[in-house]
Amino acid sequence: MNLKTQLIDDKAIARTLTRVAHEIIERNKGIEDVVLIGIKRRGYPLAHRIAEAIEKIEGTNIPVGSVDITLYRDDLSTIGEYPVVNEDALGIEIKNKIVVLVDDVLYTGRTARAAIDAVIHHGRPKIIQLAVLIDRGHRELPIRADYVGKNIPTSKNELVSVELNEIDNIDSVKLYEL
Repeated sequence: MNLKTQLIDDKAIARTLTRVAHEIIERNKGIEDVVLIGIKRRGYPLAHRIAEAIEKIEGTNIPVGSVDITLYRDDLSTIGEYPVVNEDALGIEIKNKIVVLVDDVLYTGRTARAAIDAVIHHGRPKIIQLAVLIDRGHRELPIRADYVGKNIPTSKNELVSVELNEIDNIDSVKLYEL
């Protein structure tokens, strides 16, 4: 892989997540009944950051949970005979809630579909919305994000890499040529 460019730095990520937090508040007319669920792995710290931004704006904590989509993937048979599932619980109540799924990159839509299946397995939310830091196109399923940090048109021979301080000790979004 060859690095083509850094698309977003740490300051731009912070600004983008603050904007997404404002959009979530506006669209839902406040934060009553809103919960955030981060899609593991990098969606979870992003969900926490959005929750922190919402708390600064609204002065109220918002529940944050996480979802492991391993058992809900449509390619489960190709990733191994015994997939590793870290935890099945979401960590928060979702019944009759406005669930905002949070992920780092929206690409084919398959991860988002698996996350929706996992959430519904745990209860029936009022609404499910999707927030992503990056939408790179190339959908294979009819899925679109309700909140997009940045649209980055890519080719299929490129890779968008999101690095977050909580996992990678740096905040950046980079584009690589495969």
